[in-house]
Amino acid sequence: MDAKSTIVKPFPKQGLSDHVRAAPTPAAPRPSREEAEAAVRTLIAFTGDDAAREGVLDTPKRVIDSYEEIYQGYRECPADVLDRTFGETAGYDDFVLVKDISFNSNCEHHMMPFYGKAHVAYMPTDRVVGLSKLARLVDVYAHRLQTQEHLTSQVATAIEEILKPRGVAVMIEAEHMCMSLRGVTKPGSLTVTTHFNGAFRDDPNELVRFMSMLRGSR
Repeated sequence: MDAKSTIVKPFPKQGLSDHVRAAPTPAAPRPSREEAEAAVRTLIAFTGDDAAREGVLDTPKRVIDSYEEIYQGYRECPADVLDRTFGETAGYDDFVLVKDISFNSNCEHHMMPFYGKAHVAYMPTDRVVGLSKLARLVDVYAHRLQTQEHLTSQVATAIEEILKPRGVAVMIEAEHMCMSLRGVTKPGSLTVTTHFNGAFRDDPNELVRFMSMLRGSR
């Protein structure tokens, strides 16, 4: 499904949810890089370290460089990721499943990482999207401050609204550092969230098939 095919015109963006249609609009003017680096120096001092010490002297620059990458999802539009589809499916009428999509995100409550695997399935109507685009969609939303529940719902909603499939299934399994390294300190604990829509919600047999294919090789 990533092979060369006839590509249809892009989907119109009218009628899409705000988070699907465009990249987020900043709620306030974005601080300058200098202001951001100064904030990192303040945090270093808050830990009790010396922000002028040689070992951390360039840390503010490195942190802001990493933020540009870690939070690049704020500058990306989900609708653009799923913008083009392929029609040469030879009558394919079953669901498409991409499982074990590795992702990294950051908890919006503690700004600590959570990471794991996303499993995404959809039942195409008459067109399919490139397989890599489903993984890319997960990354767009993951590269923002998130909750796992919100991430799961956003990925599913984007597929529903743009591809208009007969059904969507999204499952995310992740470990949260805010639970593993602080608080109850329970490393190895996995949080599982799901979103099922259309045929996956209405037909128990389809849901069973999804789960069987997901767990069959484990």
